[in-house]
Amino acid sequence: MKRVYLFEEGSADMRDLLGGKGANLAEMTNIGLPVPPGFTITTDVCRGYMKRLRLPDGLMQEVREKMQIVEGRVGKKFGDPHNPLLVSVRSGAKFSMPGMMDTILNLGLNDATAEGMIRLTNNPRFVYDAYRRFIMMFSDVVMDIPKRYFEARFDALKERLGVTQDTDVPADALRELVGEFKQIVRDFGKEFPEDPYQQLEMAIEAVFRSWNNERAVIYREREKFRTTWARHAMCRRWCLATWATILARAWRSHATPPRASASCTASSCPTRKARMSSQGCARRCR
Repeated sequence: MKRVYLFEEGSADMRDLLGGKGANLAEMTNIGLPVPPGFTITTDVCRGYMKRLRLPDGLMQEVREKMQIVEGRVGKKFGDPHNPLLVSVRSGAKFSMPGMMDTILNLGLNDATAEGMIRLTNNPRFVYDAYRRFIMMFSDVVMDIPKRYFEARFDALKERLGVTQDTDVPADALRELVGEFKQIVRDFGKEFPEDPYQQLEMAIEAVFRSWNNERAVIYREREKFRTTWARHAMCRRWCLATWATILARAWRSHATPPRASASCTASSCPTRKARMSSQGCARRCR
């Protein structure tokens, strides 16, 4: 069974298998929009993960094969210290789920690829700023280390430097901050992964776990309540309309007919039988 789809291998009608984002990216790719190459892991893999609490055997080998195709198309290599390919990892379900996992950007950065990016961009501040953001984002979303610890350390650095804007922090300070961020991870008894494929595997598992994170559960419960309430409200409106119709018919069938006009006489009614179907009117017309 196919578990990993390149964007062009999917379509818009595969939302149940590829999720909303995956299906839309596939459709945009197929109609010729300039979508960066990528791939989607199916929702069936997520369902299997929720049962076994681990990735299926052979999945990461399939991911590597698809990544090699992406590498060939962009001319970069994932984890290459000279010309690194960085990727984003995001969650997606058949229906919109704002409460699921936050997107992870610049996955693939480590000490070696960061140096490669500096050589390519000649902009160390840009690279180390992206690197420290990646560590904070990955640690928060994947490793369950609250980002407030990283933000507090960054705020302390700006205070020492006497600056208020993030953009005023120089490259050397950001490079030191990267080391401090990794120490925060160690303080939680963990080690920040340097291997890009280990980063990717951990991020994929985080996507699947995010289906049951607190935000996603609250969102689904809220949507379920809103849908149920809307259904009940529609039912109430339908019941009220039905009862109004029943009462109106009952009133018309039991109400006293209006008095006949002066011209309503037996001799002037050409459809007497129809007009005299009401006994009350017939008595008045005699």
